[in-house]
Amino acid sequence: MKNKLLLTITAFLWLKLAYSQSSQLPDFLKKDSIQSSLDGNVQVFYYGKSTSSELQPLIVALHSWSGTADSQKEILVEQTQAKGWNYIFPDFRGVNNHPKACCSEFVIADIDEAIDWALKNMNVDKKKIYVVGNSGGGYATMAMYMKSRHTIASFSAWSSISDLATWYGESVERKNRYGPEIIKCTGAGEVFDAEKAKERSPLFWKTPLKKRKNSRLQIYAGIHDGYTGSVPISHSINFYNKLLADAHEKDKARYVSEEDAATMLKTQTFPTQNSPRTIENRAILYQKTSKKITLTIFEGTHEILKSAALDAIDAR
Repeated sequence: MKNKLLLTITAFLWLKLAYSQSSQLPDFLKKDSIQSSLDGNVQVFYYGKSTSSELQPLIVALHSWSGTADSQKEILVEQTQAKGWNYIFPDFRGVNNHPKACCSEFVIADIDEAIDWALKNMNVDKKKIYVVGNSGGGYATMAMYMKSRHTIASFSAWSSISDLATWYGESVERKNRYGPEIIKCTGAGEVFDAEKAKERSPLFWKTPLKKRKNSRLQIYAGIHDGYTGSVPISHSINFYNKLLADAHEKDKARYVSEEDAATMLKTQTFPTQNSPRTIENRAILYQKTSKKITLTIFEGTHEILKSAALDAIDAR
């Protein structure tokens, strides 16, 4: 009996050790830092180099609203390494609760300078730089689409915030912590300032049409976000429509109509007569495209479908 118990305990410990080792990242992920050209701030970042002798894509993964490089560095490592690509995960001023965060000029510069480092130190195919983010990372992805000085091939924004002023009201209504953090972010003292919030909102920025002429932008939102998540899908819908309007898209069928938006926001679904399409086994409920910009509403909540994100971002 004792021998059987010992064997059982031994087997359990071996399984636990094997699981622990398999769940830990190999030597792929390393840590470094660079100094900001704007204010001398030292930015920590994590990176993984492709082992290929040929130039490979670079994934620039961006942390969420409350995340940091240290806390979320592994978010897309497994998927990136499986493809043999390069990976960098910048901190870009960390948690969004102070004036130099929230897609400020310091945030944009930090991410751009992390990309600079990657181009100098990894075997990056400069024609395949991909920016990916979820939630606050989707917010930062939209900001990079609007203001990055780099030529980026594709952007993938999930569960994104596009309008801080509106999100403040939504957050106050939900009585969560984001409302006070938005006030801290915008440097408005103790009182909310809608104009300062709009200054940090990609929805109100000028679209760089020439700069992004050849860039792809994929916007994803789970239909239940805003109900079981913190960011209503209207942020994604409004940003998509804004870009089309700025690009003078004449085909009204390519926009999300007010009626369609209202249906999705009120019912958390959308009637379709087409054969069901899926993304990572989730139903695609609604999709619109104009040139290189695509909006996809899927059966989900406040999340990123990691494998789908990387598969789609490199699709041509």
